Amino acid sequence: MSKSADHRAALFDAAKSAMASCHAPYSKFPVGAAILAANGEIYKGANIEVISFPEGWCAETTAIGHMVMAGQTKINEVAVIAEKLDQCTPCGGCRQRLAEFGDADTKIHLCDQNGVVKTVKLGDLLPLSFATDVIA
Repeated sequence: MSKSADHRAALFDAAKSAMASCHAPYSKFPVGAAILAANGEIYKGANIEVISFPEGWCAETTAIGHMVMAGQTKINEVAVIAEKLDQCTPCGGCRQRLAEFGDADTKIHLCDQNGVVKTVKLGDLLPLSFATDVIA
């Protein structure tokens, strides 16, 4: 198995595990995400809703928070899974958040319940993102 395939499998497993910990009592739409950071570590997150729905935060946002709190600032790859939707893509806000720490070539793995279904580049999902030169 290639190193890239290893990353996809590990990211899928982490995203699916995170989805199981979501808090989505209002939308009933569980989502999980996992980020492979430049240091080789995987950070995961789930969507968390609050009673003032649609306030709350997305799975990708949670994962980014864990990554940043661990001192990391570069995303290499991401996996996203939703319980009720195959090939769930990050929402618009999360696409820009991912662009803050990734780049146009950052791989986004779209998953179903069995694994990665499709891989796209962040630049294809968000072709005109706000650019940042903060991260070297």
